[in-house]
Amino acid sequence: MKIFATFLLAAATLTTSIPQTSAAEAVPPFIVQSHRGAGVLAAENTIAAFELGWGLGTIPEADIRTTSDGVIVAFHDADFARVVHGADEALKKKGVQDVTFDELSKLEVGAESPQGFQKRHVSSMADIFAIMKARPERRLYLDIKQVSLPTLAALAKQHEVAPQVILASTKLEVIHEWKTLLPDSHTLHWMGGTEESLRERIESLKRTGFPDITQVQIHVREKKGTTGWTAIEPSEAFLKSVGPELKKRGILFQSLPWGANSPGIYERLLELGVESFATDHPDVVMPLMRKHHGQ
Repeated sequence: MKIFATFLLAAATLTTSIPQTSAAEAVPPFIVQSHRGAGVLAAENTIAAFELGWGLGTIPEADIRTTSDGVIVAFHDADFARVVHGADEALKKKGVQDVTFDELSKLEVGAESPQGFQKRHVSSMADIFAIMKARPERRLYLDIKQVSLPTLAALAKQHEVAPQVILASTKLEVIHEWKTLLPDSHTLHWMGGTEESLRERIESLKRTGFPDITQVQIHVREKKGTTGWTAIEPSEAFLKSVGPELKKRGILFQSLPWGANSPGIYERLLELGVESFATDHPDVVMPLMRKHHGQ
């Protein structure tokens, strides 16, 4: 297993060797994952979202699905009810796997926001990888939804982006298969649930040595009181215990605090040993992380 410190060193080297990288997009000495592209800042899983996520200095996340004619695309939901603009009742019940890429590319997608409906189109992963190949400092999380891993790995190899992608899955068998297909890539094992179940999963991984895993993400939820964040689940004691176990193995410790849109919870998680965040609010997290790292 390659330790994640090597990954960060390689990323830093890329930053200094690629002159076209803007100052805002230079690879920072920390990782913030922009959930579904750029969180709430852009229409999810679109090139506009990925471009914004990269521009902020984060690593965007793409959710991976496959059309009925075998084109791999970035799209989160199992159906079209939430993000397809103007979908009738019949279309709302369909999903990416039910349409061809030509049919899919004609649909307008984007979630409702205070600024109105952001109209964008679904993009193929081939197009997204082509953008990344031209900019080797750009990285991307791949959250597996519905795709053939060998086909996705072959596409990444074709575009020569294997070192730039981080496969994300809650299933260990998916991570193991991916590393056999694309050993130069990185992996994130994400997990949520009760503290009891999380303890059991961490203990199991400790016994096996966290094979093929370069990042671990734990979902954190709030217990909210009248003053905002009063407690977190899983507990602070549990999170504090996880950090040293990952650190000594060179595995990045990431957390996704669901819905957190103010700095307080992120600051507390940093104090507990969390090194990285996935977030819907990268505009909140990036200034905090730059300050934390003295940038």
